[in-house]
Amino acid sequence: MNPETESAATTHETRAPSSLKRTIAFAATGLLAAGTVSAGAWWGISSVAAADTTDAPTAAAGNTVIQTQLDALVDRGFPAALASLTHPDGSREDFVSGVGNVETGEDVPVDGEVRIGSNTKMFTAVTVLQLVEQGQVELDAPIEKYLPGLLHGEGIDGANITVRQLLQHTSGLPEYTDALAVDFKQMQHSYKSPRDLMDMALAQPALFSPGERWEYSNTNYVVLGLLVEKVTQRPLGEEITRRIIEPLGLQHTYFPDLGEQEIRGAHPSGYHMEADLKRFDVTELDPSWAWAAGEIIASPSDLNEFNRAVVDGRLLNEASMAEMQKTVPSDETLFPGAEYGLGLERYPLSCGGEIWGHGGDIQGYETRNGVTADGTAFTVAVTSLPAAIGDPANEELVLENYKSVTQALDTVLCSQ
Repeated sequence: MNPETESAATTHETRAPSSLKRTIAFAATGLLAAGTVSAGAWWGISSVAAADTTDAPTAAAGNTVIQTQLDALVDRGFPAALASLTHPDGSREDFVSGVGNVETGEDVPVDGEVRIGSNTKMFTAVTVLQLVEQGQVELDAPIEKYLPGLLHGEGIDGANITVRQLLQHTSGLPEYTDALAVDFKQMQHSYKSPRDLMDMALAQPALFSPGERWEYSNTNYVVLGLLVEKVTQRPLGEEITRRIIEPLGLQHTYFPDLGEQEIRGAHPSGYHMEADLKRFDVTELDPSWAWAAGEIIASPSDLNEFNRAVVDGRLLNEASMAEMQKTVPSDETLFPGAEYGLGLERYPLSCGGEIWGHGGDIQGYETRNGVTADGTAFTVAVTSLPAAIGDPANEELVLENYKSVTQALDTVLCSQ
């Protein structure tokens, strides 16, 4: 899940600097997030250019910046990297590097489906804001109004936490994924209900008083998922599909069914590594622990189109967009100047201007994405968490790995 660096369940590539060590340690376990041997040699792979297909455009011969960035990510140690660039007119170019499966050497599928982790938060946030537009939810109402009795515990009172604060990570709710920072092999195929996730969160004290400051917590979005289901009386995945995925015609985006562990469409395999430094395949997993905070699967081009629709008025009205883009300072560790709105992040580009997006980490996959003011959108995905290549105990290396993906996003959008 992420704008941070999700770990087995963490979800954010932008945690506060004070929590960086905790985030890296957690990400190393594989939760949503959050040497002298070259990466290519480590994985035993080499860069492979995208093969042309009949159903998806591929890299233009003259556009070498993206391919260079993907090849560099593979050289760093990611098994595969794939990306999609969507132009303002809606046309696109797709790119891949590396191998789709390190055991078989299969090609990376062009615009393949990946687990998008915390990018799911944008889908959940849009759904909540549509309910606000329809008069079914009030942004500044306490969550107690809709989910009475749910939020209680040490320093936790649903009567003092608003829907807005949940969307913006200013609620002070503790992080349920902290309780999942264990050997991922033990939970890879385990089902966790939203109630299970809330029990893990509420067993901990509040991080701070509501509205006091910003700190990323996946728990906020589990509560928002429960809010959607309570108000609509329908499953969250069904609402996201009906309100977002189907209207936009996203053919390679879906909210997995209960218990569904495989990825439906063409996809690269995802890999994870823990303290023993042994790689293992995590392509198949039960993502229920990520739920409203990070469960969705999508292709890079679909994620681009969703990002474009978020900011161009196809999904929300002008008033909702104004609220969504009211930001507070977030973490600058991976993207200097980052700010967080309502399920949407603002990142300034190094070349000037800004992009809106989110990002997501979950065992086996990391994605970074953004859309500019003119509708140019770019998504890059890698098939391992940055904390799962090289030595996860080397915090400096792990941070460099995370930054390499974020910097690829910045480099590409600055080149357009």
